[in-house]
Amino acid sequence: MIDVGNKPTTLRAARARAVLFAGPESIQALREGRVPKGDPLEVARAVAALAVKNTPQWIPYCHPIRIDWVGFEHHIHDDRITLEVSVRAVDRTGVEVEAMAGASAAVLVVYDMLKMLDDTLSIGGIELLEKRGGKSDFRKLRPERITAGVLVMSDSIAAGFKEDTSGRVIRERLEHEGLAVQRYAVVPDDSDQIVSTLLSWIDDDGIQLVLTTGGTCFGPRDNTPEAMRQVIEREAPGMVETARSYGQARTPFSMLSRGLAGMRGGSLIVNLPGSKGGVTDSLDALMPGVVHAFRMLRGEGHDDASGNREPS
Repeated sequence: MIDVGNKPTTLRAARARAVLFAGPESIQALREGRVPKGDPLEVARAVAALAVKNTPQWIPYCHPIRIDWVGFEHHIHDDRITLEVSVRAVDRTGVEVEAMAGASAAVLVVYDMLKMLDDTLSIGGIELLEKRGGKSDFRKLRPERITAGVLVMSDSIAAGFKEDTSGRVIRERLEHEGLAVQRYAVVPDDSDQIVSTLLSWIDDDGIQLVLTTGGTCFGPRDNTPEAMRQVIEREAPGMVETARSYGQARTPFSMLSRGLAGMRGGSLIVNLPGSKGGVTDSLDALMPGVVHAFRMLRGEGHDDASGNREPS
C-alpha cells in the first residue's frame, strides 16, 4: 500500500455510475413492482452502502477509511437503468474506488434480480463521474504566479559550522509545487538581521511568499517570533496552528514551536521549525493549500463546493 500518512485530512467526495441495459418487459415489471424477487432498487441501495464500506476487504490496496455518507440514485429509462452512487469521507485518501465499488455492486444486484425475466440483460459500463478533494482541487490555484523566498535563521549554519538541510527541503518543495524561488539566504539568529532581510525581500523585491526555518523554539537565541512581530501587519494564526496540530500527531515536540504567520501588504510570511523533520511535516500540512491565501490577498474570494466563485 502507498503510505498516505503525510497527506492532510480533507473532505473527499466521488460519484460513480453504472448502467444496466434491459428489455421492455423487465423495465415494465420494474416500474410496476412485479419483480418476483422483490424491489431490486431498494436492495441495490443497501448493497451499494455495504460495498462502499467494505471496499478495502476485496480491493487490497485501498486504505480503510471512515465513510461519512453514501448516496444512491436510480433512473429508469425505456431500455436501461442507471444507478449512481455518491460517497463522502473526511480522510487522507480519495473515495473514487469506493464509489465505483458501490455502483458495481448495485448494478450486479439489479442484474441478479432481473435475470429470471430477461435474457438480454447486459451491463453497459461503470464510470467515475466526478471526484473532489486532495491535490487535484489545487491545480487551478496557479502557483506559478507567486514568487517565493526561503530564509534560514541559524547561528551555526551562518558561521559555517553546520550544513543547511531544512532550507533546502523548503526550496525543493516550493519548486515541486510550481513556485518560483527567487530569494534564498542564511542569517544568524539576530533580530535586526532577520527584520532587515524580510523587509528588503518584501518591500524592495516584492517577494510574495517567504518561508523561514529556525529560531522558533525556547532557546536563548530563538528570536524569530519576536522579529516577525516587527514585520507583519496582520497575523494568520490558523496556518501555524494547523502545522503544529499536524506535527503534534507525529511527534510530542511540535507544541514547542513558537512560529508565527502573517501578512505584510500583499505578501505572506510563515515561520517553520528548524529541524528537517519539522519542516517536512509543516510543509505537508500547509502545501499546496497555502497558495490559496494569495487568492484572498488579491480579493478574488473562495470557490464553493461546486466550483463557483464566492466573494471574499
